[in-house]
Amino acid sequence: MKSSYVPYGVCSSLIEFEVDDNNILKELKVTHGCNGNLKAISKLCAGRNINDIINDLDGIKCGFKDTSCPDQIAKALIEYKKMKDNN
Repeated sequence: MKSSYVPYGVCSSLIEFEVDDNNILKELKVTHGCNGNLKAISKLCAGRNINDIINDLDGIKCGFKDTSCPDQIAKALIEYKKMKDNN
């Protein structure tokens, strides 16, 4: 299922992703932010279970901010799981 998420408190402006029926992240695209780092994170996350990604990225901070682009990716996947569980 394809989904999108609008992050907050970070430089990126949109997170788009696709998760298959087995909770495996098929694709991840982050708009704006640190381009090279976010491309690398996207490649490293592809093919992994979203629960593992959430465990690895949730709570990462960027400098003085309370969040980061990786943390926002985790938040996007958490919201996706909540939405999926409610359907």
